Amino acid sequence: MGMVYDHATLTMRSQLKNKWILITGASSGFGAASARAFGAEGSKLLLGARRVPRLEQVATSALQAGAAEVHCHPLDVTQTRSVNAFVEWARAKTTRLDVLINNAGGAHGLDTVAEGKDEDWEAMLQSNVLGILRMTRATLPLMLNNPGGSIINIGSYASHSVYEGGAAYCAAKAGELQITRTLRLELSGTGLRVSSIDPGLAETEFSIVRFKGDAARAKKMYEGTHPLTADDIAEILVWVASRPPHVNIDEMLIKPVDQAAMHKVYRRKI
Repeated sequence: MGMVYDHATLTMRSQLKNKWILITGASSGFGAASARAFGAEGSKLLLGARRVPRLEQVATSALQAGAAEVHCHPLDVTQTRSVNAFVEWARAKTTRLDVLINNAGGAHGLDTVAEGKDEDWEAMLQSNVLGILRMTRATLPLMLNNPGGSIINIGSYASHSVYEGGAAYCAAKAGELQITRTLRLELSGTGLRVSSIDPGLAETEFSIVRFKGDAARAKKMYEGTHPLTADDIAEILVWVASRPPHVNIDEMLIKPVDQAAMHKVYRRKI
């Protein structure tokens, strides 16, 4: 039996087919899921991440999903030289970028301010704040004169609500949100859309990175809950990017039903 598409789905596919989509942090989590989701829309993908073997696996899966083209290249958004080299490489593939997804980021540690480590703070601010600034600065020449293009920044519920042990991460994601709002002002009149997508409790490799490889501790974060998945967020990113050119989704906060608030998460008995 063939797949049935409604009018909205067909319109979405036609809008994204053969569009150039650049995704940072594409080797896992939201980035990898987004590569597959945009691939399924027939888009052309430029994928960047530090873990190249993982990135190549994602590229293969995006092609299998139906991507028109997939290209991948090493990218570390904490290094200006790496960002500039990546964008120069991208320029050899296309002279126009339709969607930039600033996804690279992450949390490191869950220490209080009194016990915090410089290397963790610096890593979070470099990737979540300066990384977005670097990537956007470098790619804007490929996006200007392309009304309807989208810059979509991956934020967090942490930009709206804080928690103990999250000072640097919450500050970094608050920074992402303010960068997004500022860009919207600076790009007014260009026709470019600028959005912040802010997930709550989502089960990806996020907690494994935060707890520095302690998979058991990371798993406990989601125990007894039905958290968001990477595919949930990828579906939303595709929807945001496929709105009519005059429509901007400014900010979207997405939480699982089990997360009523940052400190109120319903957990089932196991």
